[in-house]
Amino acid sequence: MRRRSLIALVACAAMIVAAGCTLTPDLSRETLEARYLNAPEDMRAVAGTRLHIRDTGPREARAVVMIHGVASSLHTWEGWAQALDDDFRVIRFDLPGSGLSPPDPTGDYTDARSIDLLSGLMDDLGVERAAIIGNSLGGRIAWRFAVAHPGRVERLVLVSPDGFASPPFEYGKAADIPPVFDVMKIVLPRFALRSNLEIAYADPARLDDATLDRYHDLLRAPGGRGALLDRFRQTILVDPEPRLAGITVPVLLLWGEEDGMIPIANAADYERSLPDATLVRLPDLGHVPQEEAPAMSIGPVRAFLAMP
Repeated sequence: MRRRSLIALVACAAMIVAAGCTLTPDLSRETLEARYLNAPEDMRAVAGTRLHIRDTGPREARAVVMIHGVASSLHTWEGWAQALDDDFRVIRFDLPGSGLSPPDPTGDYTDARSIDLLSGLMDDLGVERAAIIGNSLGGRIAWRFAVAHPGRVERLVLVSPDGFASPPFEYGKAADIPPVFDVMKIVLPRFALRSNLEIAYADPARLDDATLDRYHDLLRAPGGRGALLDRFRQTILVDPEPRLAGITVPVLLLWGEEDGMIPIANAADYERSLPDATLVRLPDLGHVPQEEAPAMSIGPVRAFLAMP
């Protein structure tokens, strides 16, 4: 989610606090892991923190690494992972302070730290080179990783990627996130979360109760809401154009035509800047096509990854 939806969520929370409604406590790690952790070995120590990962598919196959967006988790990729892991080694992970990954002990939630963690995770898993897929914030981390480590990226799939400045984010400076936003640490109404998640869907009816429950649960992981706010406060955008121009691997831009968070008009910025990019427009889908309609959106990704 971008700041627009975060503002709405915090505003709702503030009104509920003012009305004296029930607070929303954290859920214990034991409770969350019982619900969402497949196996204990999916929690791995990487570069001084612990990451929740899923690593499926043949180990000798070409690797695909998937990076989720803000306030999301590796579960957003479930449909795509199931569609790909017969033929690819599919690696997903929760960014620190998201999903089941605990907050980073360093307190560092910058893109540079995320890039180092991705590199460290690939080293730990014995993956020298991979196709990188990223959605929203994950898209920004994906292309910045390709800039920092060009030899480790085979190709890129950017799903409604973040990166170009828009209010209140400016290049070279952190956005001002007022202290009132910290109310989210103690109040997280389920109905308010639903209204914010629906912005990411072209058809809100596709947001089922199980998906909403998962988001609500994982946002209540110990320290997770504070980490989310820290990530926003530490976000400093860099001008993408000169950096994108240096990415020579093939890039698939995948964008929902009904994206209400990062409009498809923004795709023109990436098309103009990337030397080898193909835009695929997804009719009747929004900001998270991999979650909203995985079967409808996976086709162009599979075809792109299968290219020699």
